Amino acid sequence: MELRHIRYFLAVAEEGSFTKASELLSMAQPPLSRQIRDLEEELGSPLFIRKARGLTLTEEGERFLQYAQRIRELADQSVEDIKEMSKGLTGVLYLATIEGYAPAIFAGWISDFIKEYPYVGYELWNGNTDDVVKRIQTGLSEIAIITAPYDEEGLDGRIIYKEPWVAMIPKDHPLSKGEKDFIDLKELAPFNLIIPSRQSRRQEIENWFAPLGITPKITCRIAHMLNAYELTAAGVGIAIYPASVARYLNDKVCIKRIANPDVTATYVLVRSTERKLSKLAEVFWDSITGACDQGNA
Repeated sequence: MELRHIRYFLAVAEEGSFTKASELLSMAQPPLSRQIRDLEEELGSPLFIRKARGLTLTEEGERFLQYAQRIRELADQSVEDIKEMSKGLTGVLYLATIEGYAPAIFAGWISDFIKEYPYVGYELWNGNTDDVVKRIQTGLSEIAIITAPYDEEGLDGRIIYKEPWVAMIPKDHPLSKGEKDFIDLKELAPFNLIIPSRQSRRQEIENWFAPLGITPKITCRIAHMLNAYELTAAGVGIAIYPASVARYLNDKVCIKRIANPDVTATYVLVRSTERKLSKLAEVFWDSITGACDQGNA
C-alpha cells in the first residue's frame, strides 16, 4: 500500500463518486477504479458498495476511513515539519482543545504568536478531554488544553487556569430567582442534571454530592456546550459547566456559581513526553509556557 492509494481512497470516499473523485484528482476514471480495486484486494475486503447513483462505504470501509484520515494528516504534518526545518518558522501548528475557557486562552496565545511569526498557520481541533488526549498520544495534535482529571502517563502537563463550576438554569426555573449569584450544591439535588459526557467527570460530580448523602439525578450527558445550552433553554434540566460558559449565552438561561462546596474546573496545557515536538511546536510551547511562568511570578 502506498500513500497515493490512501489519497485515492479518501477522494472517492469524500466525493461519493468515482467520476467526481477522478475530476478532483485530474486523472481518468478507469485507472482510479483499478487503484481502488487493488487496494481492496490488498486489504482482503470491499471498501465500497457500488450503486447506480453513487457509492457508500462498507463497514470495513468506514473503519479504514478513520485510519486513512489519520495517515493523511500525519503525512501532511511531516511535510510541513521538514519544510520549516529548512526555511525557518513556517508551516502549521496542530493544536487541540476542549471547550470552556480553553478556546479563549488559545486565541490569546495565537494572537501574540502570529505577530512575531506571520507565516505560521494553525489547525485547531475541538473535542472532550479524552478525545484530545488521544490526538496527543497518536501525534495528530502536538499541543493541547484539557481539563483535570486526566491520566498523566506519557504527558507533560502544566496547570494554566482555574474557574468555578456553575449551574446553567432555565430562565423560568425557581432556582433562577433571587439576587444571589451562587447556588448551594444541595439545592440541585431534586432536579434533572445535564453534565459533560466524560465518565471521570460523572464520577467527579457524584463525589461532590456524596458527603451530602445525595445521588444526583443525571438525566443527560453531553459533549459540547451548545448541547448543554439548548437542552437547558428547552427546560430539560440544569446543566453543570465551567463558568466561562456565560461568555457565550443569551438571556434564555441563568448562570449561578455552585457553592458549598466550592468546586473548580482546572485547565491543563499538555504535550506528549514520548514524541518530540516539531521545531515550530517547540517554539510555540516555549513561548506560551514562558508567558505563563511570567504571569505566575
